[in-house]
Amino acid sequence: MTPVLKILFDVASFRLRRLEMANMAGALAIALACHLGLAEIAYRLSFAFLLNLLVYLNNDWHDLDDDLAAATREQDKTRYLAEHRGAAVVAQLAVLALLLAMAVAWGGGLLIALLAGGGVCWAYSAKLKRLPFVDVLAMVAWGVAMPAVGLAPGHPEGLLLLGQLGLFSGVFESIQVLRDREIDATAGVRTTAVVLGPTRARALIRVMLALAGLYAGLCFAWWLAPFIWAAALQRVAPGDDVEGYWNRTRMILGVVMLIETLLVWLGWAGSMIGSIGSIGALA
Repeated sequence: MTPVLKILFDVASFRLRRLEMANMAGALAIALACHLGLAEIAYRLSFAFLLNLLVYLNNDWHDLDDDLAAATREQDKTRYLAEHRGAAVVAQLAVLALLLAMAVAWGGGLLIALLAGGGVCWAYSAKLKRLPFVDVLAMVAWGVAMPAVGLAPGHPEGLLLLGQLGLFSGVFESIQVLRDREIDATAGVRTTAVVLGPTRARALIRVMLALAGLYAGLCFAWWLAPFIWAAALQRVAPGDDVEGYWNRTRMILGVVMLIETLLVWLGWAGSMIGSIGSIGALA
């Protein structure tokens, strides 16, 4: 296996095992809810996979020195990346060129998704994730931009799901910075959780879940809100397993997302779809 292919394989295997390409599931949900054809869904999912490869490899590239010093990463893969920096650059350029070709050939908003998703992720990896509060807001934008791969023109109902995914992404980022708070503080990285401290960082997670629940109730169905708010009632005390808390929250929000996808697919997602459609017609 050439260094370029091995680097791409390592990125894909590591991120998939850590469930960090969940935006692909979001893109699939939007495509299914909007009744896209199987060929278009397959094409868009292939595009989403390559976009994830690009942004996560770029993130690993920016974090290379920090990852070499960390004991939590798979050091053999990190050292390989460090020893083949030129191949990593080639891999990023090759995937970017392929994505550009696919976006131009297919159209359907893929170029916008590439520019938005790739742009937000590059800015996050290069700078924004080291800025308190901006890190969480950037991931809200990321949660909208990346799954937009599944949104075809003429389907305003998919925008409701994108908004929900953006808020869910903000929840997950708030949990992630809490999980990594001590490591980031030791490294001198001032994330939101480092600045707020553990108690207020946990409060932020609950605020984000409250907003996500309010959105679900207003845009989809009122009875969905309590499910999300119930996730906010989970206790995350000092010393608790944040990873376990994260997985439980993922499960709850994942079920809610499935229900919302079904509601959009059935055309039962509430009056806001009509409002969005009217705005789109005026534009």
